[in-house]
Amino acid sequence: MSDTNKITGLQLRSLISKAGQLELSLVRVDVPEPGPDQVVVKVEATPINPSDLGLLTGPADLTKATSSGSGEAVKVTAPVSAAALPFLATRLDESMPVGNEGAGTVIRTGSSEAAQALKGKLVSMVGGSMYAQYRVLNARDCQPLPAGTTAAEGASWFVNPLTALGMTETMKREGHKALVHTAAASNLGQMLNKICNEDGIGLVNIVRSPEQAKLLKGIGAKHVVDSSAATFQDDLVQALVETGATIAFDAIGGGKLASQILTAMEIAINKTATTYNRYGSSVHKQVYVYGSLNTAPVELTRNYGMAWGVGGWLLTPFLQKIGRPDQTRLRERVVNSLKTTFASHYTKTISLPEALDLKNLTAYAKRATGEKFLINPNKAD
Repeated sequence: MSDTNKITGLQLRSLISKAGQLELSLVRVDVPEPGPDQVVVKVEATPINPSDLGLLTGPADLTKATSSGSGEAVKVTAPVSAAALPFLATRLDESMPVGNEGAGTVIRTGSSEAAQALKGKLVSMVGGSMYAQYRVLNARDCQPLPAGTTAAEGASWFVNPLTALGMTETMKREGHKALVHTAAASNLGQMLNKICNEDGIGLVNIVRSPEQAKLLKGIGAKHVVDSSAATFQDDLVQALVETGATIAFDAIGGGKLASQILTAMEIAINKTATTYNRYGSSVHKQVYVYGSLNTAPVELTRNYGMAWGVGGWLLTPFLQKIGRPDQTRLRERVVNSLKTTFASHYTKTISLPEALDLKNLTAYAKRATGEKFLINPNKAD
């Protein structure tokens, strides 16, 4: 690539200093020439997911965030508590690019057949550093989008859809027949409902308000329980009796909810038990924590026997475990249903400088259900 053809583009960076300060900024970087199996993509849409916020803002106190500069020179700073710094040791004083997934147009390619085949195509992509105007990627990390699909429609093709499919796949592989999902009115939760309805899988949705319950029932959810209701535990037990769910995926993380789910599972199982066992039921009950909407400690009250487990679950290790052929099968299902089962909905589309506007930052950092932001790095302010 000659100097006259060189491309530069903005990239959003997150840095946490050893002194305990978060710094968000925009950096103009050179876009390297693609290798033989690589492509250069002009990024046109990239979502802000909870998993992105873990890197973008970390444990910073955004109520004390301040902003300086404007346009490309905008900078946001916020304090990080000293107690959190030991857990961040490997990233301190390192300026890190952000953004897990996105979509855009391939504008340059390497010499390989796989790379050349993507030239000029609109693709979804995964691989990090997506909050940038341009991204260099291996061709295998790009998924061509069907004709008539927009970048916004293809931007969230990976994290939420494959997480939802990963939940039902894990359920099947571990011998369960139905599942429970918390924070169920989210974009991911709505996808999971559609998957379960299509595949005939029993699903218990736990939501946090009557409004969220109404939303899910409106898209065909059969079992919805509201954790804010006085009858929550009884409602949960009844839904578990009807579905037989013995595995749960919990986006909340902290607090008592995981324990409440395990307790309700044990009660539901014992409703059909014919003999007493002082060690509780022999049916294994599993809660996987995959999110941290509540950052408090997980509280477990052990009144559900001995056949239970609580652990963490993440998409990337799951995909590595199942191997490339099954990954391809799941990816193809997503791409074929981007406008239906796996459709995402966004509250607002913003530019890179607008992503560092304090009002927008405060809004998307809340991780509120139904308020999902999309960044178009090439959007004019």
